[in-house]
Amino acid sequence: MGQWSLEAGVTDEERVDEAGLERVFRSLQEHGVRCAVVGAVALGLHGLARTTADIDLFIPADRANVERLKAALRALYDDPCIDQISADDLCGDYPAVRYVPPEGFGFDILTRLGEAFTFEDLEVEDKVYGDVVVPVVTARTLWLMKRDTVRPRDRLDAAALAERFGFQE
Repeated sequence: MGQWSLEAGVTDEERVDEAGLERVFRSLQEHGVRCAVVGAVALGLHGLARTTADIDLFIPADRANVERLKAALRALYDDPCIDQISADDLCGDYPAVRYVPPEGFGFDILTRLGEAFTFEDLEVEDKVYGDVVVPVVTARTLWLMKRDTVRPRDRLDAAALAERFGFQE
């Protein structure tokens, strides 16, 4: 089904499963959500498997797009908590929201990473997952996003990307 496999390290309840991931990608596509996959799932889409318990979505700070995202999530989950995802937050002072549905893996939804990245700063390419076209940040963009962070996991990811794709400082 997918182009990558999941490693051990998180519980089955926390794991991003491939069928669930394909359903998410399909719903985002069907609802016209502008987004780019970042984080560990993006690593996987670039051929570098890493355990993860969530999917990181970078979206533009656009109220209509936030509403499309909420519609895509509602199509997947019968959860009134989806209404708490706020365009005011995502388009304002709080550019990141964590959503954990009643079942399945969680979502980190971002509209910017500090002053370093907005949606418009991202280089995005399409990857195919199952039979769904998925917008994902390029390997180079992912490397740039991860190489200068303080999280050790991000630095390891950046090193793996640099080795795999030949990126240099």
